[in-house]
Amino acid sequence: MRWAEQVIDKRDEGAAANGAAAPGLFALRGLVRSVQTPEFSGVTFHEVLAKSALNRVPASSSMPFGWTVNPYRGCSHACVYCFARNTHRYLDFDAGSDFDQQVVVKVNVADVLRAEVSKRSWCRASVALGTNTDPYQRAEGRYALMPGIISALADSGTPMSILTKGTLLRRDLPLLGEAATQVPIEIAMSIAVFDDELQRAVEPGTPSTAARLATVRAATDAGFRVTVFLMPILPWLTDRDDQLDSALARIAEAGAARVVFGALHLRPGAKEWFLEWIAREHPELQTGYRRFYGSSSYAPAGYRRELARRVRPLLRRHGLDAHEDEDQPEQRRFASAQAASARAAAGGVRRGAELIGSGPAALHPAPQPTLF
Repeated sequence: MRWAEQVIDKRDEGAAANGAAAPGLFALRGLVRSVQTPEFSGVTFHEVLAKSALNRVPASSSMPFGWTVNPYRGCSHACVYCFARNTHRYLDFDAGSDFDQQVVVKVNVADVLRAEVSKRSWCRASVALGTNTDPYQRAEGRYALMPGIISALADSGTPMSILTKGTLLRRDLPLLGEAATQVPIEIAMSIAVFDDELQRAVEPGTPSTAARLATVRAATDAGFRVTVFLMPILPWLTDRDDQLDSALARIAEAGAARVVFGALHLRPGAKEWFLEWIAREHPELQTGYRRFYGSSSYAPAGYRRELARRVRPLLRRHGLDAHEDEDQPEQRRFASAQAASARAAAGGVRRGAELIGSGPAALHPAPQPTLF
């Protein structure tokens, strides 16, 4: 089916090309067209022209990277627990079904990125892909944005990391292998659920666990030291010792070198959607989940400590390097305190410079979420 024939309203293509939204559509900046196709039943793709590709991560973040690129907004993987759901509200979409079905595609992202990383001012800091929505979700098979992104980063000498649930990563392994001769590249596969029935229920648009494990093996055989994100671990659903032991055995068998693990956290947007799913699919767990997450985005500290105590010996048993999820309230508070101290120190230096007549201090606005 030719996508050119699936434009929602051809009468408004001219207006859309000029950045105006067609009647009845959300006012997305840079909108070129909106497309539906039988291959993706119920999903609308909003193709936009991005003004920027690189997103600066706030200094107060606990994340171990400073820059990201997100070729897609929204994700047809439709993971019920996805922490990125709330970011769809920045686009005037909702965090529930719109996140799964209204996918924004930055069709020119590779060209914009190449221009940005070609600037003399670019610091060649590591860029993370897949930290918001999945760059290898199903639409990537149609749009093929990642090869251009990988090439732009590698050609500029910029290290990169990729986190995905998508088996389409295998398409790009030869290109990634070539790029790895130019820059450091880290590859990680997210595999949270090892029960097939539960996996289809909680991650309905994702490849199967077996297919993702096969992709880990393919990337390992291609020479990469692959990390698996065993996240989120779902209380009362995937956190028994026998479940964790079996999962880690399969991860090790697939050739992974390292595992990042952590309990489910539910931020606004994801929390409402997930708790609705729990009420519908596992009503017997409603009380426990509301006790854990009713007033917090994170599982209780005691649960997280106990989970780590049980997981670490299993990781050693299977010969896997361990790394706990860095997105925890304790790390966030520490990172925020460090950022505040750095700002205060920088402010003192600038004030001192002004007092000795060296001119006004440069303004450093706090990073803002980059939508396009």
